[in-house]
Amino acid sequence: MRKSVATALAIGLLTTLSTACSTAEANEEKLSWKKCPEGVAAAGVECTTLDVPLDYNKPDGKTIEIAVSRLASKNPDKRRGVLLTNSGGPGGETLTMPATLRKLGLPKSVLDSYDIIGTDPRGVGRSTPVTCGLKLADHSTNVPTYARNAEDVAAEAMRVESVAKKCAASETADVLPHITTANTARDLDRVRKALGESKASYFGISYGTYLGSVYATMFPRSTDRVFLDSVTGPGGWDASFARNLSRGFEDRFPDFTKFAAAQNKKYGLGKTPAAVEETYFDIAAKLDRKPSADGFTGAAFRHVTFANFYYDSKLPELAEIWKALDTGKPVPQPKSGKGETPTTGSSGVPSDNYVASQMHVICNDSNWPANVSVYARNVEQDRKAHPKFGAAGANITPCAFWPSEPAEKPVKLTDRGPSNILLLQNRRDPATPLSGARETRAALGSRARLVTADQGGHLAYLFLDNKCAHDTVTTFLVTGDRPDKDINCPSN
Repeated sequence: MRKSVATALAIGLLTTLSTACSTAEANEEKLSWKKCPEGVAAAGVECTTLDVPLDYNKPDGKTIEIAVSRLASKNPDKRRGVLLTNSGGPGGETLTMPATLRKLGLPKSVLDSYDIIGTDPRGVGRSTPVTCGLKLADHSTNVPTYARNAEDVAAEAMRVESVAKKCAASETADVLPHITTANTARDLDRVRKALGESKASYFGISYGTYLGSVYATMFPRSTDRVFLDSVTGPGGWDASFARNLSRGFEDRFPDFTKFAAAQNKKYGLGKTPAAVEETYFDIAAKLDRKPSADGFTGAAFRHVTFANFYYDSKLPELAEIWKALDTGKPVPQPKSGKGETPTTGSSGVPSDNYVASQMHVICNDSNWPANVSVYARNVEQDRKAHPKFGAAGANITPCAFWPSEPAEKPVKLTDRGPSNILLLQNRRDPATPLSGARETRAALGSRARLVTADQGGHLAYLFLDNKCAHDTVTTFLVTGDRPDKDINCPSN
């Protein structure tokens, strides 16, 4: 779900579709590596492209392009194979991920063991990109908007219906129905074949855990070691996942209240966690009645709080925002785009590509309720169950008016396949709550092990300093060894 890093991983028909046309397999395209484009280029990283079917039911029909990058192992004696990666979103560009993982400190033992492969998913970035022709002000995020009441839900329904209509009328509308997690998994397997590998390992974060789970389900014989960090539920980003964001918000909230209370002299938000929590409700209610002088609404306040819950490093910035809103001072504004009509720059990527490609996957992967009254009811239910953020997670999105029906049934995760999957999950993750990881673990059964880290925030491996979690993952990627059972890693 994260901008910047489960249908993701049914065997029979889906596998047949993904490998359709034995002639195509016999003449599998070979990759020709070259210098990476500007913005992706990094020492030791090379790039290429691969043509894949737009519609795997029509393998000889229209094709689209998939952009691929590689950071090759420099130790042939220790090289095991390839490590496919995904940076999340959906909609996250992954061409840069090999270089990013190296920069984040991916251990040398892992870099020696694999060629690290980045692939911009179909519709994303430098792969054939999609657009909805949106300005930033049209639809800046796919996290649902907070609704104060049924009237807010009705107003949001009108807004998001217009967003869906723009997607239907965009210059890439012919591609729209085919941007799905299942098709992205099929693309990954085409990349594996083009690399000349009989199997591929996989490392995905956030939404990338769903893609990895789908890939391992659709192509169990093609997977080597599968590592999933910060796990969505087994249905990916469906309506249940959106509503579960409210639980993630509440799981993470105590970390911030403890932080702010410990620095009350600096921020003045409350001497105790309970007092800081009261301040949250006071600010939200005040802004619901009347926006701040700089236009900050109650909905914006709740959303910026959610966004800054992702990483501990953002908590001081969040406290400053709360302080400004609590005292009537100007709010420090994050840098953002100017909201122009999408344009295509030298990279060929429309400016709305992230939010548009994310929406394509979310709306195509599952069947969302189409009745506005369903969302109004869910908002009221979740407002009571999760008063801090429930009326956001349950609200209506463009998926209610999506112009295409799902092309196929969602991939159901199963325990059929090798026992080669490791899940890593923070206990207090706002974006992919622990409950979703537990559901995915149950769906994968004996194929998987779950490592739970007693810490907060989104993403764990390479992002947080937890020796137990870090060493468990590195050992798995290098040797294949996993814990015999699910384990808990205490905070350092």
